Amino acid sequence: MQAVYAFFQSDNGDLAKGEKQLLVSIEKIRELYIHQLSFLIEIRDFALKRSEENKKKFFPTDEDLNPNMRFVENKALTQLEDNREFRKFHDKLKVNWSNEPEMVRKAYLTLKESEFYKKYMEHEGSSYVLDQDMLVKIVKKNFSGYELLETYYEDKSIYWAFDAYHIANLLLMKLLKSMKEADDEYTALPELLKSNEDEEEDKVFVINLFRKTILNSEKYEELIDEKAKNWELDRIAMMDRILIKMALAEILAFPSIPVKVTLNEYIEISKYYSSSKSKVFINGILDKLIADLKEKELIKKTGRGLLEF
Repeated sequence: MQAVYAFFQSDNGDLAKGEKQLLVSIEKIRELYIHQLSFLIEIRDFALKRSEENKKKFFPTDEDLNPNMRFVENKALTQLEDNREFRKFHDKLKVNWSNEPEMVRKAYLTLKESEFYKKYMEHEGSSYVLDQDMLVKIVKKNFSGYELLETYYEDKSIYWAFDAYHIANLLLMKLLKSMKEADDEYTALPELLKSNEDEEEDKVFVINLFRKTILNSEKYEELIDEKAKNWELDRIAMMDRILIKMALAEILAFPSIPVKVTLNEYIEISKYYSSSKSKVFINGILDKLIADLKEKELIKKTGRGLLEF
């Protein structure tokens, strides 16, 4: 969606260049989620350093001398830190947080004051699943709202602006949830794009959706204009038009994707990227378009039940 938006905003109009930028932006999201994983480890390292410093106080408390090491010894985080693929990416990207001590400190202090952290530290017994769930909560509850970190990334790369930060967090949570205690240092990290012989593999799908949305843009715009009788086309938000065009591309050019799945997906996406009224507008326009296309028998789906909506 971002790549389509960027293409329409640019004056270049070079489809091949747009496709290249699309794939580059996907790879940059992988780099961002490696940074986020590294930042998670950095917070753990700060906690360890803080516990060591507390032991050296002039008048240390019992808690200072015998700190709760549950977070510092988080099994899932240690497992990820030892992962060879993570280390390879980490070293290749030269991730280094030494110049951001205040950002790390604030992240740790915020985490330490959170209720879910306190419950985790006070929980009776320990388990891999408990450690795993803790990491997911950190990403979901702390990283997602950490504006200082998000701004830091936006300043580092144009590819990390807009929603890349949140996509990286979702990928990191997916990784954390997929981990198993039996995983070892050679366990591969999940791919952003599946790579196999399936004709509908992720990379092929992404490129084809990008192409078909752009190449059929004028035709789709005419379809939208026909159904948006009470709206002037130039007054419809550009993002709304793009989402409807992408949905039309899926409906008309991807026979294995159910119509209902496409409709639900783009309405959901509109909640995050368009105005508060976009959900109703996009849903209404797509409903009319789908009904019309179905009546004209222009929707070709393979597989029973894929046409219903």
